[in-house]
Amino acid sequence: MSEMKLGQALNAFIDKSRMKKDVQVFRLNEAWESIMGKTIARYTDKIQVIDKTLFIHTTIAPLRQELMYQKPQIIERVNEHLGEGSITDVVIR
Repeated sequence: MSEMKLGQALNAFIDKSRMKKDVQVFRLNEAWESIMGKTIARYTDKIQVIDKTLFIHTTIAPLRQELMYQKPQIIERVNEHLGEGSITDVVIR
């Protein structure tokens, strides 16, 4: 058996377990401000990931409209952070 670092072992375990999705959502929530900026992070109420679709909840209508225009950039930024193919669509509510 080859040796691996603790972090690598944990990542391998998470990738093979059912916790991968939950860990991705946690990582996304933790990094949301750095991904999207302080203003957007402040006015988004909730973030969910369901079947590779990112759901962003906000009550601010102008922000909702702006996020609609930024869908491709949001997908790109989130996938850079979580890994390619993690998110394929964005729904703004």
